[in-house]
Amino acid sequence: MSFESVRALPSPEEIKDILPLSPESARIKEERDREIKKVFTGESNKFLVIIGPCSADNEDSVCEYVNRLAGLQEKVADRLILIPRIYTNKPRTTGEGYKGIVHQPDPEKSPDLVNGLKVMRKMHLRALSESGLTAADEMLYPDNWAYVDDFLSYVAIGARSVENQQHRLTVSGLDIPVGMKNPTSGHLSVMLNSVIAAQGKHTFIYRDMETHTTGNPLTHTILRGATSKRGDSISNYHYEDLELLLDLYEASKLKHPACIIDTNHNNSGKKYEQQPRITREILNSRRYDPRIGRLVKGLMIESYLEPGNQKIGSEPHIYGKSITDPCLGWEASERLVLEIAAWC
Repeated sequence: MSFESVRALPSPEEIKDILPLSPESARIKEERDREIKKVFTGESNKFLVIIGPCSADNEDSVCEYVNRLAGLQEKVADRLILIPRIYTNKPRTTGEGYKGIVHQPDPEKSPDLVNGLKVMRKMHLRALSESGLTAADEMLYPDNWAYVDDFLSYVAIGARSVENQQHRLTVSGLDIPVGMKNPTSGHLSVMLNSVIAAQGKHTFIYRDMETHTTGNPLTHTILRGATSKRGDSISNYHYEDLELLLDLYEASKLKHPACIIDTNHNNSGKKYEQQPRITREILNSRRYDPRIGRLVKGLMIESYLEPGNQKIGSEPHIYGKSITDPCLGWEASERLVLEIAAWC
């Protein structure tokens, strides 16, 4: 066989001993979790904006971004909850390319997972400590949850992972909101089946243990567009798409029907500058139909300090510019968040 066991990874307990969560950050997370949960249960009318870089590739630029976001949160606190995207694992369509800071703490060097786990946790803890904002991350590896369970307030399951049984069952044990993206094929039934599975209770193997979970009622859907059989982008954020999802939710009898809409990826056809226009259409649909207003709890927006993207190793390297998907720059992002607040 071609497997080569390189070295054992530190356990979550060992990593947490090296990089512990402070009591103050633990208090902030408890408060934020409670506030975000109320949005999904319908107790709060605040709107969620999950916003930040496509990939969190550099601690300094990511923390600068999140600190700016904290200043913006103060301006919109009566209407919006801003959740920074600090995505440290990146699924790759072909398996090639940068897989996130957990894999490569330095994007220009070879993978180093032991150091990557430490760098990932250090960045998250610094961002939380400096900004007071708990973050969102994507669950690429279900077994990694124990490394991040004490500081995340939101988890996304990606389009390539949403059909995976281990992801679904692991989510059933989480106590924070988890969004299930529609698969790249676009089939809404696959996405909803994942929500059904994650809201249920299960017994399964997790980290070499027989594990029992009681279900996560805060599991919900994320619409991110799809890809046709010819490779073209198909959007699914329009009013008719939301009506269809609402009907499917009503038929499913799931707890706390909720949807987050990703304004980039296939919804924008990777044309990042279209995100403000897409946002306005979604907000107009919410305003037009109160049922859709109750269903759509927030947006995902890809944004960084500088607009666009750049290749890894490009010269000159531009600080705060994405090395994966292109993102809105800070000025456009700030205007968009203030516009969302005005709509809400």
